Amino acid sequence: MPNLREKVSVSLPVSQSEEFRQTLAHRTTKIILYIPLIRPVVSCGAEAWTLMKKEEQDLLIIERKIFRRIYGPKYENGEWKSRTNRELEETSKIENIVKWIRGQTIRWLDHLERMEEDRMPKKIFTQELERTRRRGRTRKRWKEEVERDLQALERVGGR
Repeated sequence: MPNLREKVSVSLPVSQSEEFRQTLAHRTTKIILYIPLIRPVVSCGAEAWTLMKKEEQDLLIIERKIFRRIYGPKYENGEWKSRTNRELEETSKIENIVKWIRGQTIRWLDHLERMEEDRMPKKIFTQELERTRRRGRTRKRWKEEVERDLQALERVGGR
């Protein structure tokens, strides 16, 4: 997975540009700009990532910084206060970036399953490598991660 800090250095200047600072632009306009401009830059190639907890937290922090820029502080009891994470989540009304990336991985899995057998991504996906296990903790594998996401979706859908 590419370094998130490099992606942030590209996407945050966009979110700090004049369009996001202006009070003349409505919040919904800023959200409409966030979805097609900033989110794809931060999550470029995300359908092939296996996200660790630290990377998930980094992505959520990036998104909350952008939302704080869009929604701004709130005026309460005669003083300005920064919005809490829960308030940002409730007011944004769009799924967070981690859930969106998980949806992208499931979408890529569906595309892989429909792909013809002679295509290279399909060959790589279906091939099982036989080799000795490396020392230390086993790494997360993409297939296992997507299967876990699918099981979580089935649990939610079955309730």
